Amino acid sequence: MNKYLRNFQQTFIIAEIGVNHNGSLSIAKKLINKAKEAGADAVKFQSYTTENLASHNTPKAKYQFDHNSKNESHFKMLKKLELNFKQIYKLYKYCEKKKIEFISTPYDVKNAKFLNKIGMKIFKTASADINDFFLHEYLSSIKKTIIISTGMTNLKEIKLCLKKYKRKNNIILLHCISCYPTPIEILNLNNIETLQNLFNIRVGFSDHSKGLEAATLAVSKGAKVIEKHFTLNKKMKGPDHKSSLNFSEFKKFVKAIRRTEMILGSYEKKCLDEEKDMKYVSTKSLALRKNIKIGHKITKNDLKLLRPNKGIHSVNVDKILGKKLLRNKKLNEHLLPKDVK
Repeated sequence: MNKYLRNFQQTFIIAEIGVNHNGSLSIAKKLINKAKEAGADAVKFQSYTTENLASHNTPKAKYQFDHNSKNESHFKMLKKLELNFKQIYKLYKYCEKKKIEFISTPYDVKNAKFLNKIGMKIFKTASADINDFFLHEYLSSIKKTIIISTGMTNLKEIKLCLKKYKRKNNIILLHCISCYPTPIEILNLNNIETLQNLFNIRVGFSDHSKGLEAATLAVSKGAKVIEKHFTLNKKMKGPDHKSSLNFSEFKKFVKAIRRTEMILGSYEKKCLDEEKDMKYVSTKSLALRKNIKIGHKITKNDLKLLRPNKGIHSVNVDKILGKKLLRNKKLNEHLLPKDVK
């Protein structure tokens, strides 16, 4: 398990650059710089060979017509945005230099093998490839963290995919709705708990909704990884810019998640240092219902509970019943350990 993901002391935030580099290394590097500045733990690209991914007559998805030439085919769009091995390696080394985790989604075994060869530590598969048994068979053979996105899938498909993996401790499932942008009424964040409970596996959330709310709610549901599309400018040409966050939005996005983590706090229930003064003032301890003289044997009828918590704790009442009072005590005085024997 990658060191950032091992203990999940905080949510692992991925800035999904995807193809928002528009085929330019210069833009890709600017995106890496800005993602790092915004507080992302990782950036993610896409590694594919267009000829091995789509046929020439593959239609575009509806959202892919935004900020794109309407006459440009799906194949041509992908080809224009494709990064070759040399470019991917340069971006991997650039991320090393900038101290931000590099991730790229492989769309076939050849690209996966290259990414493994250069030393990429975290692999993430696309929702559309959950049934690519060639890809998952290869990924199951390497000792790397594997993040599996689950958009457009059902539980049977997820279960069949996970059967390829003998070790589950390095697997993370991402709840995802493959709709750009995703309307809030179909986000179904309860699926995070469904996946956790059914597969006993760590779960994250690939967020395609507008705004910050869904991701923070996902963290409160137990999501350990959050992914969100990231761009330099929403008005740039390309299929994903419109449904991405720009720098200022992504910075707020990271802050909102970190604030949510702070609010969620610890699983350990205890009296906090910040509560101790209030506990002393507002909780009760044993006091006397009446004036009592030295030598009297304490009974329940002698006692009541009274603020502040300066006397014997109420849980110890049975231990002092029948004991003798060592000094005269007045009505409403607290009973102290030194008062009885």
